[in-house]
Amino acid sequence: MRRGWKMALSGGLRCCRRVLSWVPVLVIVLVVLWSYYAYVFELCLVIYLIFYHAIFVFFTWTYWKSIFTLPQQPNQKFHLSYSDKERYENEERPEVQKQMLIDMAKKLPVYTRTGSGAVRFCDRCHLIKPDRCHHCSVCAMCVLKMDHHCPWVNNCIGFSNYKFFLQFLAYSVLYCLYIATTVFNYFIKYWRGELPSVRSKFHVLFLLFVACMFFVSLVILFGYHCWLVSRNKTTLEAFCTPVFTSGPEKNGFNLGFIKNIQQVFGDNKKFWLIPIGSSPGDGHSFPMRSMNESQNPLLANEEPWEDNEDENRDYPEVSSSLTMETET
Repeated sequence: MRRGWKMALSGGLRCCRRVLSWVPVLVIVLVVLWSYYAYVFELCLVIYLIFYHAIFVFFTWTYWKSIFTLPQQPNQKFHLSYSDKERYENEERPEVQKQMLIDMAKKLPVYTRTGSGAVRFCDRCHLIKPDRCHHCSVCAMCVLKMDHHCPWVNNCIGFSNYKFFLQFLAYSVLYCLYIATTVFNYFIKYWRGELPSVRSKFHVLFLLFVACMFFVSLVILFGYHCWLVSRNKTTLEAFCTPVFTSGPEKNGFNLGFIKNIQQVFGDNKKFWLIPIGSSPGDGHSFPMRSMNESQNPLLANEEPWEDNEDENRDYPEVSSSLTMETET
């Protein structure tokens, strides 16, 4: 009976958390809807309306895509099979569990490790994490090329929607800047007492204040993510240096400025400003900065990789140095 109450309470708390997670999104939507009403219907700045609506469409489009594009999860080959999972969980010897994960990782295109050099394994999703993949505790899933969980879009930002998130930030900055610059003239008229309508005075003051406030914060955030893109890093990688099989490497995924941008927006420049998926790859593996042929998946072929497996079989001490450590 007591256990049933605990389960019901836990389910109720999860439901409340899901509902409350939409509050930041609702706040943004209400502010945007009010700004649209104030700009279009109260101020009626006819000359500016064409450009305003063009920016507004792209702003809302990218925001929608950031919210409703689901985070991409690792495919089935990274998950433990039913038999492997059962064998792993029933195995009581830690050294055997470690060796099981090492053997499975050899068959997968994974080149990153934990800080201690362990195979990156998620004990919640029961999978070996692909490079740049992390477990999101809010979404309760492993997300490919996870950047961060954003409460303002109530979604996890990763491989599937990072481009849309960047575009959303860019169009948000442009939206706020456009409103602030076009409304500023009316603010001067208000200051001089040339606006007779009391209601218009309120909208002019509040529009300018809100636009400037959001502009400052968004410019900082957008500038930071532009820096990340230029270095081909995620927010998580900026705070925690990725560890490869050869050791920690700050610029392990840095391919050069142009190629770094193409890793997010794609090769076709006509899609860079449009919220359409154009990021290259499948999110499971990524080109790495050349270290040597045996470590770079772009330069490596199947034969040297198989040779490397044979080496590990001949020299078990190399494998034993890769300890298993679960990450969440």
